Parts: sequence; structure tokens; C-alpha cells
Amino acid sequence: MRSVLKQIIAKNKQEERDLRLARQAEIENPKTADDRRSFLKKTALGGIAMTGMMGLGIEDTIAQTTSKVSRMSAPSELKITDMRYALTNVMGGTAIIKIETNQGIYGLGEVRDAADVRYALFLKSRILGKNPCNVEKIFKSIKQFGGPARQAGGVCAVEMALWDICGKAYNVPAWQLLGGRYRDKVRLYADTPQARSSEEQKKLIDYRMNTQGYTWLKMDVAISSLPPDSGTLVNDKFWRDDNGRLSQWGDARNYMSYGNTMHPFTQIQITEKGLEMLAQRVADVREMVGWEVPISTDHYGHFDLNNGIRLGKALDKFRLAWLEDMVPWQYTEQWRTISEALETPTTTGEDIHFLENFKPIIHNRSVDIVHPDLASSGGLLETKRIGDYAEEFGIGMAMHQAGTPVSFMANVHCAAATQNFLALEHHSVDVPWWESLVKTVGGFKMIDKGFATVPLTAPGLGIELDEEVVKAHLHPSDKTFFKSTEEWNELRSHDRTYS
Repeated sequence: MRSVLKQIIAKNKQEERDLRLARQAEIENPKTADDRRSFLKKTALGGIAMTGMMGLGIEDTIAQTTSKVSRMSAPSELKITDMRYALTNVMGGTAIIKIETNQGIYGLGEVRDAADVRYALFLKSRILGKNPCNVEKIFKSIKQFGGPARQAGGVCAVEMALWDICGKAYNVPAWQLLGGRYRDKVRLYADTPQARSSEEQKKLIDYRMNTQGYTWLKMDVAISSLPPDSGTLVNDKFWRDDNGRLSQWGDARNYMSYGNTMHPFTQIQITEKGLEMLAQRVADVREMVGWEVPISTDHYGHFDLNNGIRLGKALDKFRLAWLEDMVPWQYTEQWRTISEALETPTTTGEDIHFLENFKPIIHNRSVDIVHPDLASSGGLLETKRIGDYAEEFGIGMAMHQAGTPVSFMANVHCAAATQNFLALEHHSVDVPWWESLVKTVGGFKMIDKGFATVPLTAPGLGIELDEEVVKAHLHPSDKTFFKSTEEWNELRSHDRTYS
């Protein structure tokens, strides 16, 4: 028995020595951020000094080695002290937030692409002074302020940052806090914009597949790309913009615009000629890509479920990976009608917030695949719950992502921890400086041959900002860089939703 106990003690001593050396190596690594280095120095005495136990009895030594090994911080004493932001130029304006604590560690989060950073700043007064490691407790207190699509951006940004802090406090990757991982790398699908010519399209595809190694692509099949006055659409002239084209996204300030009109109400129809032209566009891409690579499709335009079924049937023969967002996600019964009519898998979900709003579409088996955007669906834990819930109904989960490397890595941790995960979107393949916005902790390669690397040892999200690169790519509308946000410190309302 005593020999077994001695082996345990020896093992614990070795583990502490290894941890001490790893900590010192990270302190001395020039890539380590200053605040991370300061944090490691402050907590260097957090572990047990094994040499001080030499005079203890064997039972006392066991008690010491099993109760206090390698405390990386004092998690129970952590308090949120601040929230600041930097507005990057990714996707026309995507804010990264930084939540700071009383122990010198901070967490990174991201307000979804094109969402107002004030969705997050509004929450600052509601989280100050709280322990960031109580992630679920804080999430439940602020989720009432999140709505569909980008209205949930603030809630999700905070949730991401809390997991980053928590992982750093306990010195484990975020995926470990979600229950462990199913995979060491995460398959990506590369968004591929529509080119003006087949030659340009071939270059885009060749770059993704042969240069970067992606094994899954996504393309647009948009009615707005059909030539005007060509007999391809019915009833489209009423909706054209000043350039004579259908404006997919519309003018947010004009409630009468095409982009602000839900699909069933535009009364746009696709003629047989239009269907043939759209099918030919997909056929051309399928010929370029081959049949071994999945092709997903998106951004068709605003038309009703009948035209969605007609288009879907015209594309069935190309064995697409999925048809995405053909009608708004709110139309649960319409989605089921479309799904039952087609052989091609269907998906929606990038604008759905929180598990309770995914449940109807999952219960009804309205789609074949759920497609949450973690920056809208509730963050890491809530999105994993969505995936787990869908799995019970035999439904897979792909993940939409169009932000900075901060939300990208949050997605990677969630995907690693979710069994029915299929593929994660990468929307900035053609942005040369995108990956350099952050430095990976330990120097792992963030994306390798079409797969994201799951950090196996780096704590939290596994990244730190490269501040100089972020400063070089701030959005023109706001060049401040993590400035003081004291004006958001004061709580001005009683927010409980019940009497």
C-alpha cells in the first residue's frame, strides 16, 4: 500500500514540476500577451510547494497533493470590473468586447457582425461585480435582453467572454468546461461569393480547394443575379432598386423596400427560364468542384414556399449539401412543407435566438439540419444544448459564422464538444489579415487545410488579440480602442420580468 502511495506522491510531484516549467515557458515566450504574463507571475505561488512537504506523514501528504494541486487563480474570488470594446472592420463593422476582472485576466467576446456594440454595453451595469465563472447564472439574468438575429449579439458576446475567463481561471480549454471534446479538428465550409464570370468563379474555387485545402463549399443561388428584363422573373419590377436590380438586403430605413418585405409577400415568381438559368449556375459550379465535395447553397431572394419548392426540385439532381433559409425561420409549418417536398436537405437557424426558439422547428422536424450562429443563438453552452437537443430528433447541426477570429474560436470549442456537428462556416477566406487579428496561445495553427484546430491545452478560447493588427483594421466610424465605458456603469432600471 505504501509503495502505491509513494508512486502517487511521485506522480504529483512530477506533474507540479511539469506545470511549473510550462508556466515559466509561457511567461518567457515573446508571443505571450503582457496581461497573460502578469497573470501567470501573480499566480505562480498558487500551486503547492512539494518540497515543503518532505517532513509530512504519508496521509498528510496525500491530503495536500489531492486537495490543492496547481491552483491557477482564485476563481471563487473573481469579480467583473469592466467591459470595453474595439470595433473592427470585419464584415463592415464587428465589435470585439473585453471583460476585465479583479485578478488581471480578461475574456474576449464578439458582438455579431453588423450588430450595434451597444447591445453589449447595455449589459455592463448588469454584470459588474459578479463572478464571471458563474456563466449560466449570468446568462440567465441577461438573456431577456437578447432577441432574434443581431439583437442577441450583446448577450452572446458576454457569454463568450465569460467562458474565456473561466477557462483561463481554471487553466483548461473552453471545450473541457462544456463536457469534453468529440474531435481534435473542426471541418469548415468556405463561403464562396458569386463571381461576375465563370473564369473568376473558377479562380475562387481553385484558391479554396487547391491552395487552402477546403473540402466543403457554399455558394449563392440568387434571383438578383438574373439579368433584368430577360423573362426570368414575374412581378419583380415593383421591387427594383435605383440600379434596376433586386436589392437582396434592402434599405433598412425604408420599410417598403424589397429587403424589408418577408418572402411570402413580394409575390415574385421564377419562370421556367429563370429556373433553367439558376440550375445552370449550380451545374457549372458542380462541374468545377466535382461530385466528391459538398456544396451548400444560400441567398436565393425573397419568394414564397411554392417557388422555393420549384427551385429546390430543379436543384435536387445536383446533390447539394443543403438549401438554406429559403423562407424566414419563423414559418415552421412552411419549412416542413418544403422539406417534405424535396430530396435535398434543408436548413435554417442563423437568426434564431436561444434553445426555446429552436424547439418548435426541431419538434416539428421542419428541417434536416439546424444552423445556429453562436453569436445569436446564445453563445457556447446554449448552442451546444441546441445541438444536443436536435440530436435527440435525428437532426444534425451545422454552424453559421461570419465574424472575427474571436467568435470563430468560440464556435470551434462548441463544435468540438457537440457530437452531431457537421461543418462550420468561414466567411473571411479572402481577407488576408483576418487570421492575424489574434495570436494563438502556444502557437497552434488556427486553420489548416480546411479544418480548424481544436486547442488541446490553451486555456479559455485559446487566443489573445494582436493589438497592433486590430488597431490597423478598426472600422472608420469608430477608431477608439478599448476606451473607458464608464457611462455604462450605472444600472438605471429594475429589469425583473415578473411581479
